[in-house]
Amino acid sequence: MNSSGTQNEINEVVWRACDTLRGAVDPAEYKNYILTMLFIKYLSDLADDTREAYMKKYHGDQVRVDRVMSRERFIVPRESTFSYLYSKRDEPNIGEIINVALEKIEEANKLKLENVFGNIDFNSEPALGQTKDRNRRLKNLLEDFADERLDLRPSRIGNRDVIGDVYEYLISRFAAGAGKKAGEFYTPPEVSTLLAKLMAPKPGDRICDPACGSGSLLIKVGKEVGDKNFALYGQESNGSTWSLCRMNMFLHGMDSARIEWCDTLNNPRLIQDDELMRFNIVVANPPFSLDKWGYEQAGSDKFKRFWRGVPPKSRADYAFISHMVEIALEGKGKVGVIVPHGVLFRGGSEGVIRRKFIEENILEAVIGLPARLFFGTGIPTAIMVFNKGRRPWKEAESKRDQHILFIDASREYEDGKKQNRLREQDIEQIVTTFREFKEIDKYSHLATWEEIEEADYNLNIPRYVDTFEEEAEVDIATVRREIEQIEAGLAAAREELEEYLRELGLE
Repeated sequence: MNSSGTQNEINEVVWRACDTLRGAVDPAEYKNYILTMLFIKYLSDLADDTREAYMKKYHGDQVRVDRVMSRERFIVPRESTFSYLYSKRDEPNIGEIINVALEKIEEANKLKLENVFGNIDFNSEPALGQTKDRNRRLKNLLEDFADERLDLRPSRIGNRDVIGDVYEYLISRFAAGAGKKAGEFYTPPEVSTLLAKLMAPKPGDRICDPACGSGSLLIKVGKEVGDKNFALYGQESNGSTWSLCRMNMFLHGMDSARIEWCDTLNNPRLIQDDELMRFNIVVANPPFSLDKWGYEQAGSDKFKRFWRGVPPKSRADYAFISHMVEIALEGKGKVGVIVPHGVLFRGGSEGVIRRKFIEENILEAVIGLPARLFFGTGIPTAIMVFNKGRRPWKEAESKRDQHILFIDASREYEDGKKQNRLREQDIEQIVTTFREFKEIDKYSHLATWEEIEEADYNLNIPRYVDTFEEEAEVDIATVRREIEQIEAGLAAAREELEEYLRELGLE
């Protein structure tokens, strides 16, 4: 079977398996059960494949195979394998059995998977129903995943990252159904791809997402490096989403990533020598205009992240931006952050912070994106790119250091009924314009310090990129012909209607 067929088939079968829980469990919750079962199935199939290969290599020497298997990247205890759970599907305590299986996987892989399943309970009555209904649903779920088309052994599906891709596919489908809650765990893949290409990470880079959700953006930036010489770091405040991220990293072969479960703004845990860790690349799609983010404590922040000013109590946008800029390496760190447009022009304390970023000359580009790209919100968004390697305004010599690039990409996209998406050519145009740092009529503009100062540090994109299109002159002769054609068509339609009425005896 070809690899694309395998991928599509697996996606389809697993999505149909969701019907077991769909309707009975909130979509924001049942994704955790489906994705955890997928994780167990993959680990089991991979372990089976590995064991079979070793049995052939060592001519059935079970003791030697067991010893070699204990040194594998992960260990799946016998009572945690999918086949064992499937054999117990009719047991009256199947929920407890699955929970124990998860505990054993954690215990056997403590360094990589500790606490990953702490937020999932397969024996939960509130989530899965009373005993009889819960047992029926779990039995059906196990039978769904026993489908032979969900044989996830590498010997069958090849070495492609099929399981990581199906995981991403499921997360995107869950996000589409989760509405506003989707923003808690997912960034659309095209936007992640765009941000990864804008950041252009290099081998050896340390890459961080301090609001990483399920990790899709972080993974995209890592893959953009082109080899495995990079390190990933993330922070996520939602426990269930943190678990998804850890599993997602594992499934993509990036289980060395350090993903912390914490509140980035109030209790960051990526700490080194009692200081915030620093990174080459920092990216994020933080929650837009988060209320009650920790304003009261920000003024006395031990890490002094808000020295440019404390953002307003009801909007954390500049709190996240300030954190991201502070953890970027001095002299070379780059930051890419997705923001609502209000960040570009709102006054008050946000205006003060924005002005200081501009005065430091670390803001490199402002890129306007189309509306309705994100699940759960139709508002247009922008990407702000910061570069701590830029020279101060007075010392700037290169074109890149002497300007801030504005791009209006809001009109270039594929129109969708519920959600728009960036096409490959849209991404390529944005990235090329940014890399070449060039002006394009009605698309991009290189703004000087004087222009921005004259605009009172307002970064609203229409102030800098004129997209006005003059209306074409009206061709009177053509319009007259079109009117005559419309009138002729109406006359023919009236004549046909009158004929039908006469036949029916209604005239």
